[in-house]
Amino acid sequence: MSTPYIPCLDLGSYINGTEEERKKFSDELGRAFNDSGFVTITNHGLSQDLIDKLYENIKAAFSLPVETKRKYEKPELAGQRGYTSAGKETAKGAKTPDLKEFWQIGQEVTDGDPVKNQYPDNEILEELPDFNKVTGGIYKKLEENGTHLLRAIATYLELPIDYFDKHVHNGNSILRGIHYFPIENPETIPDDAVRAGAHEDINLITLLIGASADGLEVLTRSNEWLPIKAHHTDIVVNVGDMLQRLTNNKLKSTTHRVVNPPRELMKTSRFSVPFFLHPRSDMDLASLPSTIDAEHPKVYSDMTAGEYLDERLREIGLKK
Repeated sequence: MSTPYIPCLDLGSYINGTEEERKKFSDELGRAFNDSGFVTITNHGLSQDLIDKLYENIKAAFSLPVETKRKYEKPELAGQRGYTSAGKETAKGAKTPDLKEFWQIGQEVTDGDPVKNQYPDNEILEELPDFNKVTGGIYKKLEENGTHLLRAIATYLELPIDYFDKHVHNGNSILRGIHYFPIENPETIPDDAVRAGAHEDINLITLLIGASADGLEVLTRSNEWLPIKAHHTDIVVNVGDMLQRLTNNKLKSTTHRVVNPPRELMKTSRFSVPFFLHPRSDMDLASLPSTIDAEHPKVYSDMTAGEYLDERLREIGLKK
């Protein structure tokens, strides 16, 4: 069995490094995304204090009474803003919904870009005065980090370094706070009920700030589940389906899941905050010509990012 390549990379060495250091970062990132589809990132500019504040606010939000949270649930937005209650999202191909609830924060356009008209407003969580400020600050920092990572990917793919810039400026990215709630009566849930069923992410790349407990696993090429262990201060980054489509499977959108804890820990919560970096809806996801040849024929039909997102939201039950 070959060990999957999941390196820990220093983002500061790319942002502030020499040309040689930037090239090394780009090569290692590309190699990992070509292999396991995952890396962990250090030196990303998010202080421990800011991460702690984020998790304090996320935990406080989910601790609110159910009737309070439901005020912020807007089914017509397909879970793209505000609160989404338990039982609403199901992994593609699964029959039983995930054991989770979540809150989503989207793009705030402030530069007069007409794309603002495509995005619904974020829900303002009135009961927690710092919630929107803290999550909004995290959103912008992760968006900035994601832009640097995409530049490194562009270099690896031998594209212009700014290839992705115009597509992700004011892109349709989402910060999702997730609460995998306690499983109070394990014997009453379906046998196939898990915190997050095996799935691939929809977007270009995902940046995940730690988690409050273990549980994240990735499926290796040898078809074995590998637990991802990251320090609470690290950011875990993985490839999403949009980048896989664009690169005709050169970069791998890795299947991952969040498993239920051991029975003695089932009555505890798990919190997680991924940032799903999406492009603008008009980005063409047609596979790059450089990724298509006789050995690698074109796999995917042509579509835009908006069309693909719409298709996937319907498949996972968030959109009717």
